[in-house]
Amino acid sequence: MDLTLTHLRAFLKVAELGSVTRAAEALHQTQPAVSGQVARLEHELGRALFERLARGVRLTDAGLLFRDKVEPILRQLDEAKAAMAVDPDAGRLAVAAIPTVAPYLLPGVLTAFTAAFPKARLEVMELTTAEVRRHLADGQLDVAVVALPVADESLVVEPLFDEELLLAVPTGHRLARAKVVSMTDLADEPFVLLHDAHCLTGELLGFCTRHRLAPLVTARIHQLTTLLELVRLGHGVSFVPAMAAAKAAGVTFRTLNDDPPRRSIGAVWSKGRMRSALAAEFVRHLRAAAG
Repeated sequence: MDLTLTHLRAFLKVAELGSVTRAAEALHQTQPAVSGQVARLEHELGRALFERLARGVRLTDAGLLFRDKVEPILRQLDEAKAAMAVDPDAGRLAVAAIPTVAPYLLPGVLTAFTAAFPKARLEVMELTTAEVRRHLADGQLDVAVVALPVADESLVVEPLFDEELLLAVPTGHRLARAKVVSMTDLADEPFVLLHDAHCLTGELLGFCTRHRLAPLVTARIHQLTTLLELVRLGHGVSFVPAMAAAKAAGVTFRTLNDDPPRRSIGAVWSKGRMRSALAAEFVRHLRAAAG
């Protein structure tokens, strides 16, 4: 017997509902028909997929393994069928960016993209890198913009651009007037950093370690705008992405004269999920914005 979609869908529905009777109702089939499909599937595989209980059924270890293999296959098939059945320009597209990129890069990209594809149903999220990976893995997200590298073999990574991380100091600070700024000038300066949930903080602390600087951290903040406000008020200095520099009054930005820190930004999406035409177009708009 060859496995068919009918057998696989019957198996998944029984696994989901824990009952052959309820699965038959959901599939608009008779209970004997669904039972027969599951039995033929078990015979073909040579393994029991369900443990029969007094009320309902429960997946065996073999059933759990088979479910985990079958679910993504049928999900991709359903996505492919849906893509063929509807206007591709009117589909759903879920995109995300990390918080240190989203407010600066996404507005222009979204404006251009929605002008080109006005019927697209966009869902936009601001997520940390860890959250991006989870949302991509469970199929809730199509494309995301993150800081590179991302060590995850399940993702396709396309580098977009590099940018410098600028030293941010209050406009009245001594370093705002200095002709040259080096890491040694920061030895006694308090630092304001983002919370550890942001990958930018790990990058900056690694940079400081490589330059033998142990920064005195006086605040850890979740929002880059709040961090810049604390810098403006004199609570400390920091390093921020160059793209954030245009929106910070009262803060002066300087380039370090010796090996200034940089970061790479890229687009990522899941290898295990078919990329829609809309997702491909969104990545094209990201490339255009990256210049």
